[in-house]
This record gives sequence, structure tokens and C-alpha cells, in this order.
Amino acid sequence: MMETKKEIRRYIKQHRDAASDEQVARDSEKIAETVAGLPQYREASCVYAYIDYNHEVMTDSIIFRALEDGKRVAVPRVEGKDLVFCYLHGLDDLESGYFGIREPKHSCQIADEKDALFIMPGVAFDKKHHRVGYGGGFYDRYLAKPNHHYKVALGFDFQVLETVPYEEHDILIDLLVTETTVY
Repeated sequence: MMETKKEIRRYIKQHRDAASDEQVARDSEKIAETVAGLPQYREASCVYAYIDYNHEVMTDSIIFRALEDGKRVAVPRVEGKDLVFCYLHGLDDLESGYFGIREPKHSCQIADEKDALFIMPGVAFDKKHHRVGYGGGFYDRYLAKPNHHYKVALGFDFQVLETVPYEEHDILIDLLVTETTVY
């Protein structure tokens, strides 16, 4: 078993790099369909979603569907060491930002929902809802603020490990959706 988050990140990166664009798109669509069928999605009036990057589970179809379903949608922008979520009306509200990841333009209104379906990425997960992120702490800092978000992480099956390192203060996800399973 891999002991450190650094080793886990390297291992998962190799798997992500090896995945074809077609496989990522196909598995992402399966995940998006599962998300749309979740009661938490159906009941949500607002969806916070990440913008995918570098063979993460793709989120554009989740964002489009949420907008078509009349939900408010917010996506993150990096400001210093923090994430700020902004309302999105369409993908034309995005521009290149932190590390080349698409982010909402500065003209987009800042969102401050306290009760939303919160869709988040991660590097690796275990079945007990622990998550290894990319190491910047952006999501942990954001989620440490008072909120009642229902936290759904998206990942591919190869990102689910038996156990991942965690600390007592780490925020657990509520649900993990892969192309084959909901944990």
C-alpha cells in the first residue's frame, strides 16, 4: 500500500495520463448520468461544481444539465490561497485562470449559498469517504467555513483505494460517484 499522499498522487497521475480521451469522456458521461439521478441533485436548487482539468472527471455536462434544469450553478475561481465560487450562466462566462484551469470571469457574481449540492474533485478516495486532494488545501479551507453543502466527489474507479491517509480535521465527503459505483 502507498504510504504517502505524494506517492498516491504520483500513482494516480500515471493512471490518468494512461487513460484515453475517449475513455475519460465515456466514463465521465456515466458519472454525470448517475449524478443527475441522485435525489440530492433533484432536490438541489443550486449546484457548486468544479471545472475539470487534465483528465479529471469531466463536469461540463453536469453544469449544462443543471442550468437546463433551472438550477443556479456556481464554479470556483482561485483568489490567493482561497476558492471563491461565482454564478455561471454558461461556459462563455469562463476564461483561463489558475494553472490554465477555466475559471469564472471577474464580472461573474460571487455565490454565497449555504446549502448546495457541492461537486468536488480529488486525486484519490477510499470507501470510508476520505479524500486526498492535490495538496493546495483549497477545498478543505473552503469547506471549513460554516455551510450545509452535500459533498459529492467524482472519481474514476482507479482512484478508489483501500485506504488513503487522513487526519482528524479532514472534511469527509458525503458521497463518491465513479463510473460503476456510488459509495
